[in-house]
Amino acid sequence: MNSSSASNVINLQMSTSSNNKQSPESDDSSPGAEGSSAPVTIRAQAGKIQQLKEKEAALSRLLAAVRREKLSALRSRPLTIGIVGFGRFGQFIARTFAQHGKVIATSRSDYTDLAMGMGIEYVSLSNPALFLEKDLDVIVLATSIVSFEGTVKSLVPHLENYIQHSGTGRGPLIVDVLSVKDYPRQIMLDLLPKGCDILCTHPMFGPDSGKNGWHGLNFVYEMTRIDGVVLDQATKDRSSSIQLLNDPDSFVEEGTGRIHSVHEDSEAHIEGKDRIERFLSIWEEEGCRMVPLSCKDHDIYAANSQFITHLMGRILGAQGLEPTPIDTKGFDSVLRVIDSTTADSFELFYGLYKYNQNSMDTIIKLRNSMEDVVQQLKQMELNDNQTFSHQSKL
Repeated sequence: MNSSSASNVINLQMSTSSNNKQSPESDDSSPGAEGSSAPVTIRAQAGKIQQLKEKEAALSRLLAAVRREKLSALRSRPLTIGIVGFGRFGQFIARTFAQHGKVIATSRSDYTDLAMGMGIEYVSLSNPALFLEKDLDVIVLATSIVSFEGTVKSLVPHLENYIQHSGTGRGPLIVDVLSVKDYPRQIMLDLLPKGCDILCTHPMFGPDSGKNGWHGLNFVYEMTRIDGVVLDQATKDRSSSIQLLNDPDSFVEEGTGRIHSVHEDSEAHIEGKDRIERFLSIWEEEGCRMVPLSCKDHDIYAANSQFITHLMGRILGAQGLEPTPIDTKGFDSVLRVIDSTTADSFELFYGLYKYNQNSMDTIIKLRNSMEDVVQQLKQMELNDNQTFSHQSKL
């Protein structure tokens, strides 16, 4: 409701109330008194709704214009993105990244010809110094979960050397795309030079589910470190929350509770935040549903969604289930779950189990739930047998 419409309704109500007080003979509850003000109020409300529709349309046009302007600005400043790990998933994201900027790939195997065919430059992982010399804005670590720590450790001395000779004291933004989040977050915070900002992400899709585009698919992310400051992902202090609401570009430093703002005299913070926003905008422009979420909360949710899906797919797949001539729609869904989960490597499934501390709880709950269901079946069978035995004696 806008202010003028609200005033009209209030004035009408005050006028009606005043008239009733000046006329003791009038009956406030009479049908005539209600009927005289209702049409005016309805007309005022109808006008209010029309005004709100016009404002909504104007906001929609403004949002479309802002998005066009934002896209234009991003394309005028394309990122140079390095991808470490050029396997199936690395190739999958590289194809889309190449539409938004320059991509440099590196991996243990030689993918020179494949990368060239995709319009992507390839550098062997045996020469990480050459890889870093490509003036990378972002490095995406697209490795497996089990090889992640080793990959980070191998890059650290080269990153430190690069930052030392850069003249700015700052390195590239480091991004992980693993299916677990607390584990890589801690690895990167512990090992990476402070001159490297950190963004933890999990695209909740892959080469199969995202083969027809990324529109509507979930992309989870946590801005973890900017300009050497680790962001607190679970701010509880009320006064801090109020200040953050007043300045959405502010954030709380983990451990100290200090509030930092984009308005601080820190060029590194401004540039770091801008670089993260530009990288996230690639996923946003591709239509992803952007989900800001702490790494801790991600792992809790993932254990009860992604991991249990893979767990059930593996268990059912181990039974050797196959299509039959009388399949129901429900069984078709079961077979699709088996196909989608077993298409991924067992190494990925193992990583989801080992590197998410919530996964064992999920296994225990599933085991207990299965035992409960079996006991219910046995109890019902026992009750049936007792009923049948009693009826036979009659």
